[in-house]
Amino acid sequence: MNPAEHGSPEYTVLARRYRPRGFADVVGQEHVAQALKNAINSSRVAHAYLFTGARGVGKTSMARILAKSLNCPQAVEGDPCNQCDNCESIARGSDVDVQEIDGASNRGIDDIRQLRANVNVRSMRSRYKVYIVDEVHMLTKEAFNALLKTLEEPPPSVKFVFCTTEPNKLPDTILSRCQRFDFGTIETQSIRNRLQQIADTEGRTVEPSALELVSRRAAGSMRDSQSLFDQVLAFGSDPVTAADVHRLLGTAPDDRLIGLFDAILGQDRPRVLEEFNAALNDGVQLGEYTDQMLSYLRDLMILAGGAQSLSLLSVSDDYRPQLLEQANRWGLRTIVAAMQLMGETKARMQRVSYGRPLAELALIRLSLLRDLESLESILLTLAQGTLPAPSGAPPSSAARNTTAPPASRIPAAPRIASAPTSGMSGDTQKKSNLTPSDSPAAEQSSPSAPPPLAHLWENPQELWTQLVAKISGMLRDYARKAISVAISGPNQLVVSFPKGYDIHRNYCETNVATIEKHFLEAVGKHVKLQFRVTDVAPPSTGSTDQGTASSENKPPQSFRRGETPKDPLVLKAMELFGGTAVRTE
Repeated sequence: MNPAEHGSPEYTVLARRYRPRGFADVVGQEHVAQALKNAINSSRVAHAYLFTGARGVGKTSMARILAKSLNCPQAVEGDPCNQCDNCESIARGSDVDVQEIDGASNRGIDDIRQLRANVNVRSMRSRYKVYIVDEVHMLTKEAFNALLKTLEEPPPSVKFVFCTTEPNKLPDTILSRCQRFDFGTIETQSIRNRLQQIADTEGRTVEPSALELVSRRAAGSMRDSQSLFDQVLAFGSDPVTAADVHRLLGTAPDDRLIGLFDAILGQDRPRVLEEFNAALNDGVQLGEYTDQMLSYLRDLMILAGGAQSLSLLSVSDDYRPQLLEQANRWGLRTIVAAMQLMGETKARMQRVSYGRPLAELALIRLSLLRDLESLESILLTLAQGTLPAPSGAPPSSAARNTTAPPASRIPAAPRIASAPTSGMSGDTQKKSNLTPSDSPAAEQSSPSAPPPLAHLWENPQELWTQLVAKISGMLRDYARKAISVAISGPNQLVVSFPKGYDIHRNYCETNVATIEKHFLEAVGKHVKLQFRVTDVAPPSTGSTDQGTASSENKPPQSFRRGETPKDPLVLKAMELFGGTAVRTE
C-alpha cells in the first residue's frame, strides 16, 4: 500500500491517498479481479465492460487498474507495475489515452458525437485508448442511441468501461453490448482490517471498538469508511476511542441502546422516555438515533428468526447474548410489528418538523405491543361466536351470554339451526333438540336461558320478520320494506330492498347500530348487517311476499289532489314542513 500517488505536498484525503493500485488491493471484489486478469492473460479482453454496484465499492478504481494493465509495458500476469510513466499518469488522471468522463455533466448527444469523432483517432503512445464513463446511467436517451453503433463495433484499439450505481436505467441495447460485472458490498471485517492498515501507516492508535464502529457505519462502502475514518483521525485524540466516534457522529453507545430496549420490553414507560431524553441531552442526533433503533430491531429480527451466523449492525458482537435474550422474550411476530412501526415513523419524520414527538410516540407504542391481542386470536374468537372482551376489563353481560358453552354441552349444529317443526308442541320440540348429554340437571345449572330467536338463524327471512316486529318507530316501517334476507358469511346477513327504495336502505344503514343491538339480544351474537338495493321491482298491490309485511310492501302510488297519501316518508315530510301532497313519483 502506497499512501501517495503523486508528489503533491498538500494534504489529500485518505480515500484518494489509499486508492487501490492493483487488482489485489481492491478489497471484497476478488471475483471481478480474477476474471479481468484471466481475460488479459488469455488475450480475451472485451471491447466494452459494465461495472455495477453500490457507491464506494471499487468500480472506478477497478476501471483504472484495468486501463493500467492493458497499457503497462511491464505488466506481469495481468498486474501493472505501478512504476512506469503510463501507470503513474493513469493514476493521476492525466494520461492522454485514458479518458475519464463524468456521465452526469457530459450526458447530451453533442458530447457523445465528440466522443465518436475522437474514437477514430489512434492512441498517442499506449497500446489501447480507454474510455471510462462514470455514472453512465445519467446519459440521455438520444446520447445512448448515438453511442450504439460505436459501442458495438469500435476500432480494435479502443476499450470502453462504464460504471454505474443504477444499471436498471440503462437501455437493453447498451446492456447487451457489454460484459457486466456486479460489485458486491464489502464485509465489515474486511473494512476493519483495511482501516487498521491505514491507522498503522498513519502512525495513529485507534481502539478496536472504534474501528468496528466506523466499519459498521460504512454499510459496506470502503470509500465511506475511509471518509469517516479521516474525520475521526482529524478529531485529534490519541488514542481514538469509541466514545470519540459516537460524539463525532452523533450516535448512541451500545449500552444505551440495550438499556432503552430493556425498558421497552419491560413496559417501563417512564424509563423509556427518560432514556430517550438523556440520549438527546448527551448530543445524540435524533435522525441517527432512530436509524440505530431500526438497525437494532433488524438485529433482533434475525436472531428471533434463527439466523445466528449473520453479523449485527447496531451493536458490537459482544452483546449478542443480551440481544438473543431480548429476541426470545419479545417473539418474532412482535419484533416484525415493531420494525414496521419504527420504519413508518422514520419515513414520517423526514417530512415534518416535529420529529421528536413522533419518535416518542413510536417508543410508547413499542412498549404497548405486548398488550395487543393478535388478529389470529380475534378471528378465532369470532368464528366460535364469542365477542372478545376488552383487554383488562371484566366481561359484560352480553359477552357472558354469548360465551360458547363447554364442548361437552354443545348441541348438534343441525338441531340448533333448524326451525321448529309445525305440529310439534313446545316441549316436544325442546326435547328433540337435546343431545343425550343434556339432562334436566344440566339445564337447571345453565346460567341463563337461550336467546329467544337463536333457533331461527338458519331461516333469516323469518328471523328478520320477527325481529323487525320488536322495533318501534319509523325504523320498523322502513325495515319492513326489505324483500329478502340472506346469510353471506359467519354472523353476516345481507338485507335487500326493491328497486326505488334507496331512502329505506339509507335509513336502515344510518340506524344499523340499533338493529344490530336487537340482533344481539335476539340471537345471542353480534351480527354484521349489509344493506343493498336490487333490480327487482317491488311487489304489486295485494301481493304477499314471505318474510315481509305483505300488505304494507306497496310501491309509491299516484293519487288525486286532496287525497291523503299512504307512504310513511311522504307523511313524515308533510308533518315536518306542514305541506300538502300534490303528487307522488
